[in-house]
Amino acid sequence: MTNTADFSPLGKTAAYQTQYAPELLFPIPRQEKRDELQLTGTLPFFGVDIWNAYELSWLNLRGKPQVAIAAVTVPADSPNIIESKSFKLYLNSFNQTRLASSDALLDLLRADLSAGFGAPVHIVLTPQDGFGSLKMGELDGLLLDRLDIEVDQYTPSPALLTSKRDAPGVSETLVSHLLKSNCLVTGQPDWASVQIQYVGPQIDQEGLLKYLIGFREQ
Repeated sequence: MTNTADFSPLGKTAAYQTQYAPELLFPIPRQEKRDELQLTGTLPFFGVDIWNAYELSWLNLRGKPQVAIAAVTVPADSPNIIESKSFKLYLNSFNQTRLASSDALLDLLRADLSAGFGAPVHIVLTPQDGFGSLKMGELDGLLLDRLDIEVDQYTPSPALLTSKRDAPGVSETLVSHLLKSNCLVTGQPDWASVQIQYVGPQIDQEGLLKYLIGFREQ
């Protein structure tokens, strides 16, 4: 199989293409890393990946540059991810490509990315006159990072995840900004914030925070 991280364009010199080139997209199967976590069959979670593209540009039929911001939402159970550098190279390939409208661009993006991820994706394009309406915001929820804990383990340990099964159930939202893992190609840090919404036996918050921190060297 050549669609592994070792064969991706990440960390390698790549030619800059400015004409539409969907072949630049480099899908990587998710299952390889999930096998390492012993995740098989039905996944024990659901959610989405959100990719934001702030430098999307193309030409109209008269050759005038157009710009937009794209938000791409991908189901977390899609068979593949798209390697990030190949995603950027693909988006850059529109820079000198003439298209009839933003809808024509949207149709290409939706078809190409759905094929690459192996699942239907949802895409929203925000035109230039809508940039001012976009805002950054904090994730809602009770901050796990407030806990004063001692940590001595930096590999994932599911045994840290416990709940109060003999107590009444709760409905709560928990947030942490301390999730860090390492890129499987370059070894460089990847950072993330996590928001967990659940209903049921109350999760032990200290154990959950230690579990999330446990991905730090993964």
